[in-house]
Amino acid sequence: MGKEARGLMLVMTLLLVFGLAVLYSASAIVAMQANKNSWYYVARQSTGVAAGVIAFAIAAKVDAEKLYAWAWPLMWITLVTLFLCLVLPPSIAPRINGSKRFLLGASFQPSEFGKLGVVVWTSMLIVKKGDQLRRLTKGVLPFFVVVGILDILAALEPDLSVAMLYTLILAVLLFAGGVRIAHFVTICALAIPYFWTKIEKVQYALLRLTAFLNPGDIHAKVNYQLNQSLIAVGSGGAFGVGFGQGRQQYGFLPFPYSDFIASNIGEEWGFVGLAAVTLAFAAYALLGFRVARKARSPFLQLVAVGLTFVTVLTAYLHIGVVIGLLPTTGLTLPFVSYGRSNIVLTMFLTGILVNIGSTKERVIGSGATDPLAVMD
Repeated sequence: MGKEARGLMLVMTLLLVFGLAVLYSASAIVAMQANKNSWYYVARQSTGVAAGVIAFAIAAKVDAEKLYAWAWPLMWITLVTLFLCLVLPPSIAPRINGSKRFLLGASFQPSEFGKLGVVVWTSMLIVKKGDQLRRLTKGVLPFFVVVGILDILAALEPDLSVAMLYTLILAVLLFAGGVRIAHFVTICALAIPYFWTKIEKVQYALLRLTAFLNPGDIHAKVNYQLNQSLIAVGSGGAFGVGFGQGRQQYGFLPFPYSDFIASNIGEEWGFVGLAAVTLAFAAYALLGFRVARKARSPFLQLVAVGLTFVTVLTAYLHIGVVIGLLPTTGLTLPFVSYGRSNIVLTMFLTGILVNIGSTKERVIGSGATDPLAVMD
């Protein structure tokens, strides 16, 4: 295992331990108000971490090159499950907080799984197309058609945050793969008017945008969550009010254990706590991109770039929202926010990065690794 892979494991472990502590503080009062044990959310999250450890171990052990053959199956699974979320009855695909994002109760969230599907499928197709990527119709357009379908399905749930994330993943990987910027800009310019008409029909998205542009509007109810988050972060000061001493989780801030958990960090751990989390994800990014640079094939290079981008961008978007730099979204903080589907997937993605950052040894045949090479 390379230095970068070991570093990723260390960062992941620290964030997981810190995340469970923060989750308990952010969720204990909410759980008791719902007549549940104060450890309710932490206990459920712990089962997700346990499953995530298994997923991480599998991903770290199985050769990541095999994902190339799984690119289309992963994309088809994503498309089908996102569609099933929309059409299946509430007994199988329940509507939770106004959105149909889950299957089998609340145990599986296809949009989270879709992040892996988009990264692997896009990386595979970039490598497969090769020089054709420089052409518009046969090169770039197929990417936008397939990912555009994913965006529409996610937006219908509705989950515009994930739809935006899919598009950003595609953009980063195409840029890394060498696409012509002019082609990319042309397709985006043609697609923006269509998607804007769709966004206009989603009232909550427009309300969040207008509230972000006019945060002083006291009549905008959508501002309430952001205002409470800013109160939490502001009251934390430099070093915070102390672990378990925050007040926003007493019912003032909605979803303090998931969509706005960084607010709890800012309140109880202060600027120092938020800065430490920000630096931890910066370290994750540095290690992930170093893994990508040293990857053993172009496909794995692109996969490593995509997986690192997914985790780090999600974290920074979450932090940006809670401090008022970005409009409110539904993106969680990786390794920290409550959500078993999310934490299992994020640990699985980290396991793939660890696999890519490890030396592939051959123990049989003419290409076998020389066990005495380390002595030279």
